[in-house]
Amino acid sequence: MRASRVVAGRTHGGGQIDTEQARAVAQLLASGRRLDLLVGPAGTGKTTTMRALAGGWTEAYGQGSVVGLAPSAAAAQVLAEDLGIRCDNTAKWIYDHRRGRADFAPDQLVIVDEATLASTQARDMIAARAAQVGAKVVLVGDPAQLQSVDAGGAFAMLSAARGDDVPRLTEVHRFVHDWEKTASLRLRDGDTAAIDQYETHGRIREGSTDEMTDAAYTAWRRDIATGRASILVTESAENVRHLNDRARAERIRTGLTSAGRDVVLRDDARASAGDVIITRRNDRRLRAGPHGWVRNGDRWIVTHVRRDGGLEVSPEGRRRGSVALPSSYVAEHVDLGYAVTAHRAQGLTVDTAHVAVSPSSTRENLYVSMTRGRHANTAYVALDEPDPLHATPAAPDVTACSILFGVLNHTGAELSAHQVIDDEQNQWASVRQLAAEYETIAIAAQRGRWTRLVRRALRDAGGLSQKEADQAVRSEAFDVLAAGLRRAEAFGHDVDTPLPRIVAQRSMLDADDVAAALAARLARASARPNHGAEPDLIAGRIPAARGPMPEETVRALAERRGLIEAQAHAVRPRPIARRHGLKTSRSLSAGPGLRRAGRTGPGVTVR
Repeated sequence: MRASRVVAGRTHGGGQIDTEQARAVAQLLASGRRLDLLVGPAGTGKTTTMRALAGGWTEAYGQGSVVGLAPSAAAAQVLAEDLGIRCDNTAKWIYDHRRGRADFAPDQLVIVDEATLASTQARDMIAARAAQVGAKVVLVGDPAQLQSVDAGGAFAMLSAARGDDVPRLTEVHRFVHDWEKTASLRLRDGDTAAIDQYETHGRIREGSTDEMTDAAYTAWRRDIATGRASILVTESAENVRHLNDRARAERIRTGLTSAGRDVVLRDDARASAGDVIITRRNDRRLRAGPHGWVRNGDRWIVTHVRRDGGLEVSPEGRRRGSVALPSSYVAEHVDLGYAVTAHRAQGLTVDTAHVAVSPSSTRENLYVSMTRGRHANTAYVALDEPDPLHATPAAPDVTACSILFGVLNHTGAELSAHQVIDDEQNQWASVRQLAAEYETIAIAAQRGRWTRLVRRALRDAGGLSQKEADQAVRSEAFDVLAAGLRRAEAFGHDVDTPLPRIVAQRSMLDADDVAAALAARLARASARPNHGAEPDLIAGRIPAARGPMPEETVRALAERRGLIEAQAHAVRPRPIARRHGLKTSRSLSAGPGLRRAGRTGPGVTVR
């Protein structure tokens, strides 16, 4: 492509790019792919990089050779203003394309911003059409941030599949404080060390839900009063409504919002002159100046309330003209705009962010919310909302840090269908899963044998009554004892003979839990292989089940043993057991089967 001859790294579109951004631009311009990705965490300068990329492409192919798309009309408007190019939202472009009103051109560059928020279907349609006409698509986003409410995951799948061949921005520029650059990346990766950094710098508060909601709101209001651009982020739509109503009430009390005529908005909220509102539906018929129109997600200041229930509003922040919203639109598609959810916050950059965190939050929600503010991002953590996925707030020692630990370990990222299939296959064929299946089968198959053996040893050698022996078998520690018996047998010990001797070592009559005491004695007595015997350990770790078992059980165990050893061999060609000075009882070439030696009744004895 001609664009590959453009020198990347110089100033494009009025902004100087750094070395990393220049490298990403050069890689994208020189790539022969029709579909490329640009991956960057929050605050790494994706917009600056896109501006340089658009400038380089325009130098090569001329004006109009770059177009932009974004998942929402508001995001598309921001992209258009940031890059100075024609932009639209993905749904509108697809709608127009199907009716012959929109298309790509050969050698055109299509930049799709916030690509993780676009559905997989929309991205696929856009990429397919671009390839047909000879255009190039660059998807820009971050797989660690929030994703589409529709089927998604394709961006993350492509990013993972292409590995080092994807231009990636890693240098964070947004934050004033250097420590926050590192901490934000740790949040993104789910690294719980980030919690200590935020706590050390006073960015974590804790208390009841009401206390934290109040603290977040108070801090946000204080920042707004001092002229800072600030957002108040909360978890649920219900909390958004509550905070919006509170903000409006206080603005009326202080005179920032009129106490006169008001109108009813969506969800029965009310607005009057001076209120901040947010529009929730695209309507191109409602023009805001010569080039603007009303978009979903736009924020406005109410300047006048009409008698018919309509509103006259002016845009907040960006330069567009005022617009009159009819009463029908106001009643169905307008909310107060003081508090937002994390999905609404993604893509915003402000001075400060105040984030109300509940235990049910996800890593992606927390990361997006806590990376909006240049100067400060503060988490207000509720301790009294139970959630089984994380720490249990009912516990007396729960803290903000323990809840944040749970949040960082709770990812809500959606996988693509291909990734779901791969993950399911990997999960059900993993060593962990196979080992769990092996343990379950072995416990069920050997329980009767171990129950009889332990009862007999406790009665004959331990002097316990039948009732006391039965209590030991029903103990929660009996499974530990059973696992110890299987391990002892795998280490070459004939458990039928030494178990009575172990019981008789010392009286069991004073033991609080006979099964637990016996398990501890057995572990000491069988810690090493019997007289240099070769331990029968699967992949050097899992004691093999031996003794009489039904033939179908033997086959099931043999199958899982073979799969475990094959998986272990694939991960580590040298047997794991050698790290422990042990040798596996069979080489991998010997196959997964268990050697059979003589039948005993309906079962098969395995030695």
